[in-house]
Formats: sequence, C-alpha cells, structure tokens
Amino acid sequence: MQMTTEEFEQMQPIVMKRLQGAFEKDRLAHAFLFEGPAGSGIKEVTHFFVKLLLCENPQQNVPCGTCRSCQLYDSGNHPNIVFIEPDGQNIKIDQIRELIYSMNKTGLNTGRKIYVIQEADRMNNASANALLKFLEEPEFNVTAILQTERLNAIMSTIRSRCQLVSFQPLSRPVLMEKLIAGGMTASMAATVSMLTQSEEEALALSADEQFPQARKTVLKLVEVVSNNVHEALLMLQSDWLPLFKEKEDTERGLDMLLFAYRDIASVKAGLETARTYPDMEETWKQMALQRSFTVLSKQLQAILQAKQQLPRNMNRTLLMEQLMLNLREG
Repeated sequence: MQMTTEEFEQMQPIVMKRLQGAFEKDRLAHAFLFEGPAGSGIKEVTHFFVKLLLCENPQQNVPCGTCRSCQLYDSGNHPNIVFIEPDGQNIKIDQIRELIYSMNKTGLNTGRKIYVIQEADRMNNASANALLKFLEEPEFNVTAILQTERLNAIMSTIRSRCQLVSFQPLSRPVLMEKLIAGGMTASMAATVSMLTQSEEEALALSADEQFPQARKTVLKLVEVVSNNVHEALLMLQSDWLPLFKEKEDTERGLDMLLFAYRDIASVKAGLETARTYPDMEETWKQMALQRSFTVLSKQLQAILQAKQQLPRNMNRTLLMEQLMLNLREG
C-alpha cells in the first residue's frame, strides 16, 4: 500500500519541507546524500522524491500519480531511473561504470535522469573513486541520490560534493502507529517502540519467539519482587537467566525493567504519557498506591546503577541478585 503525502510529512517533516521547497524554487542539487538510522524512512522518501522529480504534472510539489511518467515509475519500468545496490558485500566498480554509461547515453525519455545508490557506504575504493569523478563533472539534468545509514563510512570527498539530507529517527507515536497498522497489538507496539526507533528492528523483536516470554518474565518479576524477595531470587534462576543469557540480553532486560518502574512512577504522578506496558495499567495503579515517590526514585536509581555496572561485571547472576535486594529495600 502506497503512503500518502501526509504520512511522509508525519514521518520526516523537516526533510519533506526541505525537498519540496527545493523542488518548488528549482534549486535542486545535482547530488543528494540521504543519511539516517534504519527505519527512518530514507527509502520511502526517496521514492516520493524521485517520483516528484520525474512527474510531468506535479501538483503543489506532489507527484500527480496519473501521468505517463508516474505510471512508468510505479510499474518499475521508468527508463530514466537506475537503482544500484551492493552486489554481494560491496558495490563494485563495474556497477558504477555501467551506471555512468547509462546516465551518459540518450534515453528513450527526454527529461531528468536519476540514479539512486543504496547503501552507498558499501562502495569499495575503486567504485567510490569512479563515482567521485562522475560527481566532479555532473551531467546536465542528472540527479544523484546516495543513501546510507553510516555517514562516516562515506568518502569525505564524495560527501563534500553532495547536499546532505539528514533523517531523524521515527518519533515513538509515529512508529507505534505504523506497527499497529501492520497488525501488531497495541501493547506489544508500546513495548518494542521503547526499545528501538527502527521499524525493522521493532518488527524483528516482536517476531522473535523469545521476546514475548522475556516481556512476560520482566512484568512477573516486578510483581514478585514487591511481595517476596526470596521468590524473586528463585525466579532469577528459573526464568530470568535462561532468557537473558548474554550481556546484550541482560542490558535489554534491564531496560525493560526500568521502563516498568517508569510506568509506575508516571501513574503515580498522574501523567498521561504513553506507557511501555499499557496492558499493566491496573497493576501499576495498585503498585503506585503502595509506593512513595522516594521509594520509586531509589528503585529507578538501583536499575540505572545495575546498567552502569553491567559492562564491567562479569558475574551477571550476582549483579541481578543484588538488584533484587535493592528493589525490595527501595
């Protein structure tokens, strides 16, 4: 399903305003470098922008969608656009040579020619230098769009010849809307959107068979430790440690634990912020009544301290056991 212009603007308002403004004023660079984190909408906005540049009858800086050029683009058959992606591990020099040849020859269609290099940071030295020469002597009516999630991996001389367009991570509300629209439950979307700003990573997390169990374990631990610290210590051995085996897993588990206590603090403060665990609202209300802000603050600090100690503490079992004792003491 194609996105609407409003959805593009909601996803990347600053980028859209900048690109549409450049188009309207006819101040287009010959080369753009789109950079930003995974899931920030670089690919989606690129398609919008390319279609706009090729459109024969744009309306208010939006492609009409009905002209021959728009229809050719939608079908993937527009002769004036070339997409380049890595061939194996790298983008090879032969790919760049073929690209330059296609941009120099007379196309079936007159008008602007565009090429998009996906994962441009994966050009090897030979291919990057070949592209650099082409960028130094830009052809009339040829527009380049380079995409990357790793700006520092792009050759500085290539960066200097492109107009940099930086994409921001998706805001949490926007990411949640996209995840829910894709069929994810609201409670799961609320949780994964706190752990990552990437739609791709959020989908991967929710699809991981172990993640729902990890979420359940974290929530159960919050309830258990408030009632019986000895039961919580036993639960560490039986439930927590088998799920959170590696350091990265433990760090994520601590984040999830931290967000649970933040939820409780938000409930106690009467804040209407989006919870990480909206399905636990009634439980959080009960816990909020039983705790003072001082206790909640100490519990949050205990988790943050455990996170800080994690990189230099090889015995994660002892680290978690101490955390349970600190959470119980408040």
